[in-house]
Amino acid sequence: MSGIPVPAAVDVDRRVGLRLTWDDGSVTTIDLETLRQRCPCAECRSRRDRGDPVAPGGPTLPIADAETVGGYGLGVTWGDGHRTGIYSWELLRSM
Repeated sequence: MSGIPVPAAVDVDRRVGLRLTWDDGSVTTIDLETLRQRCPCAECRSRRDRGDPVAPGGPTLPIADAETVGGYGLGVTWGDGHRTGIYSWELLRSM
């Protein structure tokens, strides 16, 4: 085992959030608001660093699409079209 956490199952509820069941049997659930606010892309990190909201001007948006990115993590497309952040398995495990 490489030490990098890997989910055995990823369940996406587009209006609620994620549920990840890890290969060690533990489970992580992440609501949409937390997931969006923790977007790892450069634009969102810059907004957080400035103290600006990550998704200004509205409520938490639903997930439009989600797909695994190699063995690295999860790519999420939000209802407003934002899709530049790749959530690594390690980041998702830490949430």
